[in-house]
Amino acid sequence: MRTWFDSRYISISDHRQDIRDALWEVQTLRREMATLQSEVERLRNARPTGSGISRADKTKLDDTHRLAQETAKALDGVLQNEVLVWQAIDDLRAGRASGQPGEQPCA
Repeated sequence: MRTWFDSRYISISDHRQDIRDALWEVQTLRREMATLQSEVERLRNARPTGSGISRADKTKLDDTHRLAQETAKALDGVLQNEVLVWQAIDDLRAGRASGQPGEQPCA
């Protein structure tokens, strides 16, 4: 009976070691959080006051952001179409009819 019990549950010493390990992890994470919080405060204080960005730079930043968003949306469409292509290939290999009613490519 004891071997069955021992096989289902960890020993007290293992449990204590797990608790020590968890406590050590929590303390390490607490130190890392304190370091990160001080770094965030340092960066906030180092940030220049005011906008400091010229009109040309703001236009360039806005254009870059817009292009990044458009690129991400287009790439998402390409990847979704690739998934549909591979699903069709898998269907053909399996000898099934391709496509489901109402299924269309996204782009």
